[in-house]
Amino acid sequence: MDAGGETTSDIRTVYGAVSGNPNLNPTRLLCFKVYKRRWFVLLVLCLLNCSNATIWLTFAPVADQSGQYLKVSLEDINWLSLVFMVVAIPLSFGTTWMLDTLSLRITLILGSWLNMLGALLRFLGTLPPAQLKLQFPAVMLGQTLGALAQPLIIFTPTKLAALWFPDSQRATANMIASMSNPLGILLANIISPVIAKTSAQIPKLLLAYAVPACITCLLATVGIWSGKPPAPPSASAETSGSEPFIQGLKLLLKNKPYLILLLCFGSGIAVFTCFSTLLEQILCVKGYSNDFAGLCGALFIIFGIVGAGAVGVYVDKTKKFTEVTKIGLSLSTLSCIAFSVVSLMPHQKVVVAAVSSLFGFFGFSIYPIAMELSVESSYPVGEATSAGLIFVSGQVQSVIYILLLQALTKPITESPFSTCGDTVLSWKVPIMVMAGLSSVFTCCFLVFFQTRYRRLEAEEQAAYGTRENNDTTTSYQIVEN
Repeated sequence: MDAGGETTSDIRTVYGAVSGNPNLNPTRLLCFKVYKRRWFVLLVLCLLNCSNATIWLTFAPVADQSGQYLKVSLEDINWLSLVFMVVAIPLSFGTTWMLDTLSLRITLILGSWLNMLGALLRFLGTLPPAQLKLQFPAVMLGQTLGALAQPLIIFTPTKLAALWFPDSQRATANMIASMSNPLGILLANIISPVIAKTSAQIPKLLLAYAVPACITCLLATVGIWSGKPPAPPSASAETSGSEPFIQGLKLLLKNKPYLILLLCFGSGIAVFTCFSTLLEQILCVKGYSNDFAGLCGALFIIFGIVGAGAVGVYVDKTKKFTEVTKIGLSLSTLSCIAFSVVSLMPHQKVVVAAVSSLFGFFGFSIYPIAMELSVESSYPVGEATSAGLIFVSGQVQSVIYILLLQALTKPITESPFSTCGDTVLSWKVPIMVMAGLSSVFTCCFLVFFQTRYRRLEAEEQAAYGTRENNDTTTSYQIVEN
């Protein structure tokens, strides 16, 4: 027994001689344990992920008010969000090494402190008198600290699911943790306009986001005692991250199925990012208001979370990672093609909203499944390394796609429906290119991606079923404490 009264031994050997029959083979019982506190660790990660997402997009929904209060241009306000993308890419390799080499606990606590300090610095930076001109630098520094925390948080779901949850709950746990990020994005788009109706209310807005960050940091620091449970929940959890970081990278570069997933699903992430970032600019050309664009963005996220919930439970039961990812990616591409058509039509609010909802439902739902698939195809490489590089691929391709699509826009001299303001740009060619890129990479994924589920195979070999090996029978048992 450990100090908390939980049994920590995970392997027991029971001999047939005990039963009085010396002819019986010895039996080795692998006893895997799951602990109720795994839900608390998952809750802390969800709160942290959600808080970091609200800090990321605090200013985007209230860009005008923020610019007026901080006395900077809208371009400067945009950099308060872009800094997350700029910082995340170079730090990603260090984060994956930390998760797979050090400890889940250390990574989560460090991420929670950076997130809290960034949130507090943003609020405190608004307190000095305006004539000192320290407000924007202080807010930018706070955003940078939040950006440093993001990869520590967003790379964690696959690692946490592998270390704390049995194979029958891994996809669901990954889904819950991963979807807390878009939930935070949704909350930021709702809370920021409600609180900061005028520029004078920006400090109140920053305080509202700082309070949850402080509470989450306290929960992580005090409540998470260890990076993994005393006894593993599965056979693979015993060897999680067993490959050294550099050796793991070398294995990934030689793994054809993983490289196909890295490129093709990274492209999918880039398309989703482009949709979220450019939605308002695309729709305003045909007369759709900012409020309607915000509604479409909200539907995109809400239906995505619903879809992820349903798909996560299904995959936990069936283990059909590849099939679900291929179907979801195909349907999201069809939704992208549909959006590229209907977004060019004025007075089609119902159709545009419906297509946005379907795009989110099929696109977001496969994100946690694809992350699990990256682990399955690359085992025994550490979970943070394999899933983290998928995220990095998506970030890099997002930057390329956004720059490409913006470069393809053309000014429009006459646009009778436009609500875009002084500058009106044609997005017809860019969104067609976006749909084309999505189609090409989806087709490549459908045709070329095939993989074994290496982690599941290793677990079956180590613990599942009954087999004879050197006159010893091995069986397994999962116990909840």
